[in-house]
Amino acid sequence: TIVLNNPRRRNALSLPMLQCLRHDLLHDVKSRELRVIVIAAEGPVFCSGHDLKELSSEDDVKHHSQVFELCAEVMTLIQKLPVPVIAKVNGLATAAGCQLVASCDIAVASEKSQFATPGVNIGLFCSTPAVALGRSLPRKVALEMLFTGEPLSAQEALMHGLISKVVPEDKLEEETMKISHKICESSKSVLALGKATFYRQITQDLDTAYKMTTQVMVDNLTLRDGQEGIEAFIQKRKPVWSH
Repeated sequence: TIVLNNPRRRNALSLPMLQCLRHDLLHDVKSRELRVIVIAAEGPVFCSGHDLKELSSEDDVKHHSQVFELCAEVMTLIQKLPVPVIAKVNGLATAAGCQLVASCDIAVASEKSQFATPGVNIGLFCSTPAVALGRSLPRKVALEMLFTGEPLSAQEALMHGLISKVVPEDKLEEETMKISHKICESSKSVLALGKATFYRQITQDLDTAYKMTTQVMVDNLTLRDGQEGIEAFIQKRKPVWSH
């Protein structure tokens, strides 16, 4: 579990916070013991997005570029990791914070959570959050969020596909761990192959996607755990994964 832990600054994605997040996401990434990553936060705000003090005219263009480039790197890193990443949201997620939720593989939120991209209200359109938002939500829903800055409730976010589940606040930890433990029952190598394949095929046309995933299914059968799973099913026993 990675915890955003600067509630006084509304867990803003400052340059140091982004650097820490990148470091923590990559920590033990090659370990066989690492099976799932949960991103959580302290305080009433999950993440407020970029630290606007870093984006003032007091800092130069080079610094601004560094902030946005690192943010994009972290968001894309989440989908490149070989294990599933779950956002555990209990509160407000805005701008790049909303982008962070949209970039995770799974997102579980409490009923009080809200999601918004209000950059337009301060003259800084949420163009980079729009990349993740536009890949998670229907276009017209994403654009309404981006054009108005108005928040989605947790139930609206669920209905439109920004998050996976909504639960009462007192059930958030339990539900997140339930999903995590279920993931841990599967082969790490099979999940890594499946996650990488999913994100590759999602941007391809139908014929290309089927051609690529057909080969991946064949490759999956050559994995030790691919064969172990099938043999275990035929023999009516639990598989013993080598990962």
